[in-house]
Amino acid sequence: MKRSRINTILASAHAEMPVKVFGWVKSKRVSKTATFIIINDGSQQNDLQLVAPAEMFSESALADVTTGAALIVDGIIQDSPGSGQKWEVQIKSFTLTGKAPVDNYPLQKKGHSLEFLREIGHLRVRTNTFSAMFRVRNALAMHVHQFFQDRGFAWVHTPIL
Repeated sequence: MKRSRINTILASAHAEMPVKVFGWVKSKRVSKTATFIIINDGSQQNDLQLVAPAEMFSESALADVTTGAALIVDGIIQDSPGSGQKWEVQIKSFTLTGKAPVDNYPLQKKGHSLEFLREIGHLRVRTNTFSAMFRVRNALAMHVHQFFQDRGFAWVHTPIL
């Protein structure tokens, strides 16, 4: 099955649609009946909730699924009974492609200061603040370039000269 980006899923999903999602875990909450995992792939600001039923996945199978871990998830889109999101994904199978040990992974669910985020430049794109800023910067740069392209200008990256 081909990868589905979260922005595509949230924009055009329908119930019982099979999906394959790649992304990073933003948070995990365990209850008696299921484990709820919030995941984001960077395609948009909104996250996607994954549901791992307790009868399918033991607590030990999900032990390494921590904040920051990278996952590949195969599942089925379902209407979300909870508030806050329209859709959720019932996990059928998952592959942990990158661990993020709790004791040394610097990003957690709580907010972080900009000073702290400057120290971990390789991870700050995973935060909502920097993700939003990079999206705005991308849109503005694209429109500026398109404006000049439409008027016959050529873009020259001057350090190459």
